[in-house]
Amino acid sequence: MRVSMCHCLACQQRTGSVFGVQARFRPERIRSVEGACSEYVRVGDEGSRVRFRFCPACGSTVYWTIDADPDLVAVAVGAFADPAFPAPTRSVYEVRRHAWVAVPDGPEIEHIG
Repeated sequence: MRVSMCHCLACQQRTGSVFGVQARFRPERIRSVEGACSEYVRVGDEGSRVRFRFCPACGSTVYWTIDADPDLVAVAVGAFADPAFPAPTRSVYEVRRHAWVAVPDGPEIEHIG
């Protein structure tokens, strides 16, 4: 559906980086999830629960769902290990963006808060 980058403090802490990047899909577009995963539930700024699934061996976040929006599955773009993956079209929580981070610009990207 879209690729977005999030600058919120929770994504910064979760990724150990200055933002997180995710691709969002409809659940029917996900073929399967294989292997063991652990779950961490966090309450977002707006009060909805976000369920992060991560590898119990290495700790990498693989995908997550938001209880308030069950029609979407977010997959960490890094999990694809594909440098040709499409660039983000949305940048959110920009008020928490590190000043030195360059966000793609142009008419195709939506900048939010």
